[in-house]
Amino acid sequence: MARSVGSSVAVAPGEDMDDNRFRIRPYQQILSSCSGALVTSLFMTPLDVVKTRLQAQQKVLISNKCYLYCNGLMDHICPCGPNGPMAPSTNSKRPLHFTGTIDAFTKISRYEGVPSLWSGLGPTLILALPTTVIYFVAYEQLRIRLKELYQRRKGRDAELPIWLPLLAGSSARVLAVTIVNPLELIRTKMQSEKLSYREVGQAFRSMLRVQGILGLWKGFFPTILRDVPFSGIYWTTYESFKKHFNVSQPTFAFSFAGGAISGGVAAFFTVPFDVVKTHQQIAFGEQFLYAQSGDSKAAGPKKPVRSIGTFETMGRIFQMNGIRGLFAGLTPRLVKVAPACAIMIASFEYGKNFFYRYNVQRYQERKDRVAAGSGDGSVVSSSSSASLVNRARQINKY
Repeated sequence: MARSVGSSVAVAPGEDMDDNRFRIRPYQQILSSCSGALVTSLFMTPLDVVKTRLQAQQKVLISNKCYLYCNGLMDHICPCGPNGPMAPSTNSKRPLHFTGTIDAFTKISRYEGVPSLWSGLGPTLILALPTTVIYFVAYEQLRIRLKELYQRRKGRDAELPIWLPLLAGSSARVLAVTIVNPLELIRTKMQSEKLSYREVGQAFRSMLRVQGILGLWKGFFPTILRDVPFSGIYWTTYESFKKHFNVSQPTFAFSFAGGAISGGVAAFFTVPFDVVKTHQQIAFGEQFLYAQSGDSKAAGPKKPVRSIGTFETMGRIFQMNGIRGLFAGLTPRLVKVAPACAIMIASFEYGKNFFYRYNVQRYQERKDRVAAGSGDGSVVSSSSSASLVNRARQINKY
């Protein structure tokens, strides 16, 4: 286990990445999570673009007004039709018909250009990056603090309990959703009505007057109900996977496999909540964001619309379609979530390992300078420096 700086027994690099001599700093965690978010979005956005275009062609979208778009990190409500981010490019002279996933990739690239596969990536990254940074940095900080508190009470050689990553992952997700939910609501409203920043401010103040401060967290509970169990199960499975193979510094391949397995397990157990969340997001988009102007004129003055609760929505889905309705879309969700989790955690762990090696080297350089200044033990320090850095390099080979 990790020892503190003042411990009498030093722990060599590779035995515990949480050793506070070499521990990854918060700014390094931010850089690692940013790189992971970018890589995940670049790989996963084309898959969702193709999936959405295929669904629109087959007329299997839940709504004809809006749909959910995911860049591998988070969901966004987008309008159907020519103004949506997934609309066919105007460069295409005729409507494209796709016979399958590979055919869609080929035709979109050929007739609309390769950049069309990344339609809508820019706007979603604006919100996805800060969300991912908050989530991953919060998880790392909470996990380390909980680990230190537990080891103070039970001893440094005590085996860490399974609830530790469960609590850290769930708490980190609650924090991220709490901070970002108002921003997501404003961004979606701004995108749907093409409002200027000044108009957004006016709409923001109007919403506060009508709904109060709690209106900024509309849809908070359904999001928490889906994302918190997912995060808890995901991190518990991933940390258990590392513990089972006794891995402290996972390689890219190991993290990729662990992330895919953990994401798949978490996605399976939270599918019912994802189905409910999808229906509620679509209903919210139809009623408030993408309602047709003709509908509002015909209806006259707007009346308050009673929002359907999470468990009421779940009950309706169960009555209409049974248990299969609650697990609808399981295969597409697994296909989307597993690789996204794999790419994200592998990129994040790769960044952590990079900064860990950097921290080890900086620590030893400072130690050598102190030894050289004192004039004592310089020979011993030099040899230990070489072995310390070499050990870190050997462990971190890819």
